[in-house]
Amino acid sequence: MFPAGGSFRGSRGACFAKILTKNLPVTSEQPEPCKPPSTLSTSISPSEDVFDQQMKGTLKPAPAAKAKISPKLLIDRYTRGEMNAVSLLHQLAQIFQFHLEMKETVTTDNIPGLYFAFCVVIDGVEYKTGMGITKKGARLKAAELALQDLLPNLESLKFVLPEASDVPPPLPVKEEPSISDIYPCRAIHERKNSVNLQIPSAVRDKLTKLMNSHLEFCACAGTTAAFVIQTSNGFEVVALGTGNFSTKQSASSSGRIVHDSHAVVTARRSLMRFLYRNLLMFFSKTANLMEKSVFQQNSSSGLLSLKSGITLHLYVNQLPKGAAQIPSKLRLNPLSISAWQVNNEISLHLSVEGKVFSVFSSAVDHSASKVVSMSTTDKITQWQVLGYQGALLSHFIEPIYVQSIVIGDSCCSDVRGMEMSVSQRVEGITSQLPMFYCMMRPHISLGPSVATDSTVSGQLTNGINWSEGDTSLEVVDSLEGKTIEESPFKSGSALASRLCKAAMLHRFKLVAKEAQRQDLLATSSYREAKMAKPYQEAKNMLRAYLLQQGFGSWLVKLSVCLMFITTI
Repeated sequence: MFPAGGSFRGSRGACFAKILTKNLPVTSEQPEPCKPPSTLSTSISPSEDVFDQQMKGTLKPAPAAKAKISPKLLIDRYTRGEMNAVSLLHQLAQIFQFHLEMKETVTTDNIPGLYFAFCVVIDGVEYKTGMGITKKGARLKAAELALQDLLPNLESLKFVLPEASDVPPPLPVKEEPSISDIYPCRAIHERKNSVNLQIPSAVRDKLTKLMNSHLEFCACAGTTAAFVIQTSNGFEVVALGTGNFSTKQSASSSGRIVHDSHAVVTARRSLMRFLYRNLLMFFSKTANLMEKSVFQQNSSSGLLSLKSGITLHLYVNQLPKGAAQIPSKLRLNPLSISAWQVNNEISLHLSVEGKVFSVFSSAVDHSASKVVSMSTTDKITQWQVLGYQGALLSHFIEPIYVQSIVIGDSCCSDVRGMEMSVSQRVEGITSQLPMFYCMMRPHISLGPSVATDSTVSGQLTNGINWSEGDTSLEVVDSLEGKTIEESPFKSGSALASRLCKAAMLHRFKLVAKEAQRQDLLATSSYREAKMAKPYQEAKNMLRAYLLQQGFGSWLVKLSVCLMFITTI
């Protein structure tokens, strides 16, 4: 984890070393990286290395290894009340080598009064939220709730602690360790919950249905992303997007050009259309429409929130561009300075016409004729802190986060880069954010691919978008940022996409009118409408945090792109 303004400030190399070494699989015979050895004498000279001290006899011998404690013994002690839940979790984390985090979050439901809230995160899997009038009490409650789910599964899987031995266990020669070897608690979660199979299935069914109606655009579905809502009735795709390029056009002052048409960005803007539609249903005050809406009133915040029992998931069939594509075999030797050699891989990245560059790269073309945007990975990182609803919708609803991300990339063998870039780069920021905002660490897993086999070269730069309630697809030329003439849906002769900023501002005004928000109706431009104070505070804090941790500066949008107006 990153300290907030700690010893890593101003040192990019140290910060990256912290992340990279943290992700190494740790065995019982290997000391945890990035911690000073407890065996060093206090009189060691800083100019001497460990080998020199051993030769001179100034390095104290290591103490005898402690005998391993049986997890069953620890669980029995906890059951008898001789150990609290927090201590047991930390002990089990050391035994089974899983990543444990006690994450501060926001209170659930409409709990009156001042409460602290924490949840346990094990290998990226979040457990139930515990609340208390003190932070210590909230942590304890969260640990107890996590153990209620964790302990029965540990027993059912018959985890056995290896006997203590001076001989290390044999290492695999050809086979890579399975996910259950490295992350046993994630394996438990995936046995209990087949989300990473059901989500791709739902996406495949929806994509097949849409493509069967428009076979001529099948080649557009090579890179696909979708948002899936989970309820007690199962999984439903509510927004879908495809594409792999950014526009080659210059920055638009009318708000009618789509600058970034990568699949995840397109799917997210389609999700926003879905949210606007559900807001109109809620504010209609019509009983049957309000019942169908995904929103409910939250009395504690004055904003709307997703109804209880509704969770959001993201599916992508290709690893997002940017830091998530860090080489899976990249490893850092704690005794070297090679962190400096990988800074470009885990820094923020810029996207120019579909090509990606580190923010520290001198190869980026910042000329006025090029539209530059942040990489898809960096945008996901931002949305997991600020919410996927964006600034405009933040006037009406609380932040909406994705609970899990399923990657259906057949060429991807692990999710290490995705976890590092989306979660670990912003660990520790929650306490600095305004109320209702937090760093929501998603459960990231691999799943089946839903990629299409068609490769019609003339359509490779086109992308499609759809959201629940649409009667037809829209096909956008990613390089032009506009709808193509052959698109099943066209908004008008100007061919402006229904995903462009001007279209979003129009929907914002419609919702403001239904909600009787005269203050929002009075906004004169897109830029002014985006000024949701808590959201902007959280955004500024996030960008300052990323810069402080050494990941680079977030791209500032040109003001000309935000000053347009629209009427209803």
